[in-house]
Amino acid sequence: MRDQRAWREVNRRNREWLRPWEATMPPGPPGHVVHRPTYRQMVRHLRAEAHAGRMLPFVVEYQGRLVGQLTIAGITWGSMCSAHIGYWVDEAVAGRGVIPTAVALAVDHCFRAMGLHRIEVCIRPENAPSRRVVEKLGFREEGLRPRYLHIDGAWRDHLVYALTVDEVPEEGMLARWHRVRPGAPQK
Repeated sequence: MRDQRAWREVNRRNREWLRPWEATMPPGPPGHVVHRPTYRQMVRHLRAEAHAGRMLPFVVEYQGRLVGQLTIAGITWGSMCSAHIGYWVDEAVAGRGVIPTAVALAVDHCFRAMGLHRIEVCIRPENAPSRRVVEKLGFREEGLRPRYLHIDGAWRDHLVYALTVDEVPEEGMLARWHRVRPGAPQK
């Protein structure tokens, strides 16, 4: 809850920039009005899902300030051992390696600390910057999910990118990202 002011400020300032990519609530049954959850409702939901072991919500910080959010969700155990990652970042820091670093840290945590086998990231085909994030990290494109999520007022197609634990080098995803990121020293 202590992040509310910073989260709201970043989210408000980036509303138009994020609008084409953020999930929206589809219309409910006739006569039923669907509202976007309040910050408090969102936090309660994230906490409940985390407590149930189905989600890990994180804020993303850069130079000591909140600049985004990353959520590991849909955590499934048993024969699947998988999850998916969603994220957003402040336009003011986009392109600085903040989200690839956050995703690399999340993947390392999922594979090394949690013991998951597979991670997915689903991205709208038009979202070239987000696609570059996962491509730089070595996720492979698996295909298209037609009308997968309700975004910006309509059901939108998403490309599926995935990675399994055996596709990550022994050094880990973060070390791989530090080695291949633009400006990294070349050997």
